[in-house]
Amino acid sequence: MQGIEPVPTAYVLLNSDLGSDATVIKEVKDLLISETDVSFEIQGVYGVYDIVLKLMSADTENLRHVITNKVRKIPKVQSTLTMMVIEEQESF
Repeated sequence: MQGIEPVPTAYVLLNSDLGSDATVIKEVKDLLISETDVSFEIQGVYGVYDIVLKLMSADTENLRHVITNKVRKIPKVQSTLTMMVIEEQESF
């Protein structure tokens, strides 16, 4: 699609303490709802990871800041795997 500017996007896979995925999802929502320049989707999933978080912002540096300084510091989050979307390939 031409004329649409790609939006910086990141997918963050989270592992949480056993049985705490619902609590972590609520904490992520509470934390990110106040971020005016970040939109997100979050889902609990089965598999190696417990939660998938999709973050979008007009500013890539802001995405990094939110992931590093907010999401990764939530109690009961054991580990994360972050995948930044390659913006140049979104138009293909």
